[in-house]
Amino acid sequence: MIRCLALFPSLLLSLGIAGAAYGQSGEGPSARTVVPKVEQEGVWQPTDGGTQIPLWPADVSLKKPDSGDHPEFTGNGSPLVAGRKWHWATYITRPTMTIYRPKGHNTGAAMLVIPGGGFYAVATDLEGTEICDWVIRQGMTCAMLKYRTPQVWPRENGKQERPEVLLGLEDAQRAISLLRERASTYGIDPHKVGVIGFSAGAYLVINMSNTIERTYPLTDAADQQSPRPDFAIVAYTARILDNSKGKNNLELQPWVKISPEAPPTLIIHAMNDPVDDIRQPMAYALALNDAGVPVDMRLYAKGGHAFGMRPTADPITKEWPGEVKQWMQNIGILSPPHHSK
Repeated sequence: MIRCLALFPSLLLSLGIAGAAYGQSGEGPSARTVVPKVEQEGVWQPTDGGTQIPLWPADVSLKKPDSGDHPEFTGNGSPLVAGRKWHWATYITRPTMTIYRPKGHNTGAAMLVIPGGGFYAVATDLEGTEICDWVIRQGMTCAMLKYRTPQVWPRENGKQERPEVLLGLEDAQRAISLLRERASTYGIDPHKVGVIGFSAGAYLVINMSNTIERTYPLTDAADQQSPRPDFAIVAYTARILDNSKGKNNLELQPWVKISPEAPPTLIIHAMNDPVDDIRQPMAYALALNDAGVPVDMRLYAKGGHAFGMRPTADPITKEWPGEVKQWMQNIGILSPPHHSK
């Protein structure tokens, strides 16, 4: 058994190494090929053009993930997505965000990218740097969050419970606050700072959208800034629906709080997602709508789970980035294209 998996055997399943946790099982466009997983001790390093910065000063004491002081690991996940490996980091004790700046026109908008990984790891390329590559091409500043993991959700009487303190949420709130506090440095409009999250990262986006309360002590001037995003994109989310009350019930889990102050939200999901049922985002969308929050949904028949921005035969994988761009234009974050007569 590989060393770090011996410490956390459930990491094996949550990273999609066995079966189809990161895709649609069986044959067809969404089928995934399992490949050997490789991992090693080491701190994740950004791709070209990225500047990785700590979220907190080195002398600030942070609550540790379930792995304590275990050194950070990186590796490639399995199965393949769009025929390519995907990579992750885990055992993260000092969270960071990596800044990517637009190379051409700067619109002033910014997006925090929160990868998934089941709260066991952070999918650094599939749902992180590859998303930032697209974001900066839209003239936006991108920040990829590497948040503290692993954090196992406890089970009480056979039911999953939310941790009282969610480490990833603390890191995400801090990142948004830092982006606003350093807006002039990064060329950002502090009122156009949004977030996109995938799977577990999408759940963090939902939390950020619906609360400004923090579970960590305020550290410096950055924490005087609002931790709520100005716009939110939720891709294949989970942990929202109370699925103990029947197939067609759309009630939220007791730990899900909805605020009328939540920002405009776009939800992306595949109907055949085998990991996070389509009723999860439907329940959230209805709750936002009931609270008077503008919410759009883009649902596709096929696509499975954790497709990121890698194009496959499933239309969702090629079309959702364009849907996001159009939506950001609709809500005034990006300017619509100018057409000459």
